[in-house]
Amino acid sequence: GDFFVIGQTSFHLGHGTDSHSASDHPEGIEATRFEPGQLEQVPFRDPGKRLEVLTRLPELIWGARSDDDLHHRLTGLLLAGVNHADAVAIVEVADDDTDTSQISVLHWDRRQETAGPVRPSSRLVRNAVGDSARSILHTWDTDQAETPYTVVSEFNWAYCTPIRDVPGEQRAIYVAGRAPGESAQSGRPVLESDVRYTELIAEVVAAIRRVNRLERQRSSFRQFFAPPVLSALGDDPDTSLLEPRECDVTVMFCDLKDFSRHAETSSDDLITLLDRVSRIMGVITTQIHKYGGVTGDFQGDAALGFWGWPFPGATATQDACRAALGIRSELQNASSDPQHPLAEFSLGIGIAHGRAVAGKIGTSDQVKVTVFGPVVNLASRLESLTRQLHVPILMDQATADRVRDSLGTDEARLRRLARVLPYGFETPHTVSELLPPHSDWPELTDEHIARFEEGVDHFLAGTWEEAYACLHAMPASDRAQDFLTMMITQHNRVAPADWDGIVRLPGK
Repeated sequence: GDFFVIGQTSFHLGHGTDSHSASDHPEGIEATRFEPGQLEQVPFRDPGKRLEVLTRLPELIWGARSDDDLHHRLTGLLLAGVNHADAVAIVEVADDDTDTSQISVLHWDRRQETAGPVRPSSRLVRNAVGDSARSILHTWDTDQAETPYTVVSEFNWAYCTPIRDVPGEQRAIYVAGRAPGESAQSGRPVLESDVRYTELIAEVVAAIRRVNRLERQRSSFRQFFAPPVLSALGDDPDTSLLEPRECDVTVMFCDLKDFSRHAETSSDDLITLLDRVSRIMGVITTQIHKYGGVTGDFQGDAALGFWGWPFPGATATQDACRAALGIRSELQNASSDPQHPLAEFSLGIGIAHGRAVAGKIGTSDQVKVTVFGPVVNLASRLESLTRQLHVPILMDQATADRVRDSLGTDEARLRRLARVLPYGFETPHTVSELLPPHSDWPELTDEHIARFEEGVDHFLAGTWEEAYACLHAMPASDRAQDFLTMMITQHNRVAPADWDGIVRLPGK
């Protein structure tokens, strides 16, 4: 297009081109900003060679082992495709929204290795990656330019093209060289073709990096979220949905019983023990995800799952109970086969419902999910109480209230066990056992459960003789009676004079 000159500064005119004022640029510099689509009509120079170079681009990007490796490959590719480029750099601007943002050269390359490092123009880079994020071309006459801004005696042009890929990152491709002919202005058609070629490379790089980032993100999410949750989050998850926030959650805490004993007996073959523990963690994760839950961090031989985040669910508490029963069933089936690698293992499971803070922590590439609050501590404590109360699964009153009438007896059964004050707690809790349906445990009938809860009522009321009679009627395979009957027996079936119905537990 046409151009005009004021003093020593020339301004290029073209459709969609942003020509800056004379005060923005030192004397002798022509600055051209290319708007979207402006270069689409510019023909590629030497299209055969450039097409050959571009066909290597996907393999080059996918094969990069790291960002440093990618930058090294890109600079080489650009030097091969831009004939008159003498220097290429991948640069990054610090995201602090100031005119003095630091410019970092992530990688550079020169056509002549002995020519020295590349020193990009800070102002050119900042302008290119700024709010407009457009390619900007600088040209100058080295004989007339009187400023070090962008001007290096061996060059008479430079341009910068943003790489628009990851939000929050301001990276760009910086290319500089000497135009063929007497001046950079006479070589503008070639330079515009070079800018178009570089923009194409930047777009492909950005697209593939976005895909890589999303795949890494989804891979990291996959270990925490069930498939329905992943589907709801979509292909490009709105990470604001995953930010920590307070919400109602149902927490399930699982821990291997007697793990120290297993570790001691397997001290000569810890690899096999690790494999067996990993299988158990796999059972837990599978059941959590099967019923739409989220897995938190594993802690050695313990695992955490929770429901109610990132999306609230009307059946969150019921699903937590279904997952717990699924875990119990899997391990029970394994125990029936002495040769099964999980045959000797058993789990304690605690379930609690209440307010907590749940959300992701970490970077976009390495996400971890956590939940914390009193309800998590309660679920953990309930799990430890399974050993003292001799049952596999315990739940708090809030959980029991939510599922007692909403889970059919063909799925699960509940029974109250006691009112306890765990060690270190200030508030007593009524705890209940989550039981499989009658079809899975026919020895314990619904009449047994009703009789047991009658015994608990007598126990709470202090009529321990009657309580003992009710509890003693349970089948031998039901060990839930042991805790209360032992306490009753130790007191000769007579409640203490100051009995208030609360069992104060001496330790964890």
